[in-house]
Amino acid sequence: MGTQQPPPFDYNGDNMNNNNTLDEKSAKQKAIDDWLPINSSRSRKWWFSAFHNVTAMVGAGVLSLPYALSELGWGPGVFILVFSWIITLYTLWQMVEMHEMVPGKRFDRYHELGQYAFGEKLGLYIVVPQQLIVEVSLCIVYMVTGGQSLKKFHDTVCSSCKSIKLAYFIMIFATAEFVLSHLPNFDSISGVSLAAAVMSISYSTIAWSASLAKGVQEDVQYGYKATTTPGTVFGFLSGLGDVAFAYSGHNVVLEIQATIQSTPERPSKGPMWKGVVVAYIIIALCYFPVALIGYWMFGNSVKDNILISLEKPAWLIAMANMFVVVHVIGSYQVYAMPVFDMMETLLVKKLEFNPTRTLRFIVRNTYVAFTMFIGITFPFFGGLLGFFGGLAYAPTTYYLPCVIWLIVMKPRRYSLSWWINWFCIVIGVLLMVLAPIGGMRQIIIQAKDYKFYS
Repeated sequence: MGTQQPPPFDYNGDNMNNNNTLDEKSAKQKAIDDWLPINSSRSRKWWFSAFHNVTAMVGAGVLSLPYALSELGWGPGVFILVFSWIITLYTLWQMVEMHEMVPGKRFDRYHELGQYAFGEKLGLYIVVPQQLIVEVSLCIVYMVTGGQSLKKFHDTVCSSCKSIKLAYFIMIFATAEFVLSHLPNFDSISGVSLAAAVMSISYSTIAWSASLAKGVQEDVQYGYKATTTPGTVFGFLSGLGDVAFAYSGHNVVLEIQATIQSTPERPSKGPMWKGVVVAYIIIALCYFPVALIGYWMFGNSVKDNILISLEKPAWLIAMANMFVVVHVIGSYQVYAMPVFDMMETLLVKKLEFNPTRTLRFIVRNTYVAFTMFIGITFPFFGGLLGFFGGLAYAPTTYYLPCVIWLIVMKPRRYSLSWWINWFCIVIGVLLMVLAPIGGMRQIIIQAKDYKFYS
């Protein structure tokens, strides 16, 4: 007798059970993906790209640019500022182009692009630590900036009032972040981001126009402030980091592009790039006048936050500081959202926690509390910009997109594209190595006279 075949009924039943299991897993996976902050929503237009990028890019960095010029000097400072604008626009274009370079797939997160280029594990090891350093450090700096601006507002409108510790103002600022951090995803923070973008344009305009109205100060000096050669060199290196910090929006560009509509006929890179160009024009109109006019008026006596150098008219300076507060509230959320996504993905997908509101409440409150604590403990604004600007922002902004481009796009050796990318890589590596040295020295100098939680 021949071998009997399994009964058709049982065979089909097994197949149905397998299909049901696969459907259940697929449905569960989709539910988790929809729950995560960087979700599958693709409904946004080009203008969302514009104001999200303005919010991500313009922030604490623009207020330090006059101080950066004082450390770099007129010639090198202006060149580096303009040159960085060009390089970072180019690397941002690369990331927009690579978002959908694989047919039928979108790289919605920076580390997903890194994994495609470097491999599943190596891509995570290369991108995630750098991206986390950028986003967490930015959130810490925004905590400090928000607290400083609130304190400046208080001291301006009530000059006769008793002085209040900076730590308390950072705590006040953090209360807004504790509330807004529970907005679930990028779509839900669009209103906050739009308000932040408007505020950034407003306070940048106030910063340069108030400086211009104040006029060139008596006995203004444009030479290097440091009196020793080592001091000048370290200051120059810290200035490089300040400039790098000002161009740090690349770390969330793929997450922003993930919200843009896309079809095979009209991929998302079209509207995304349109929004990026508009954003970079606005960034230039914010950065260059603030940097050039601020340094022109105050010289090397300018503070590491230009608004601190401005005292009058009091009402205008108070208003500008409140604009800064509103802006960094929004910027904090833009940079915190990818961190929330990483933490919640790890907990839900790897550690198999249930995707609940309670989990999200605990995770996000813990993160905001952590950044608040670090900001209160180490509020060295200028040094933080220089140190983190070189250490992490240079790789993710200046040269990592170029490395990925060379790996996946494979431009012809010695072609124009090949030379441009290698040039950006060399500049970015030098910036990464040199800038943190100056920033760390500045932190050490500021820490000498600092009392914790003062």
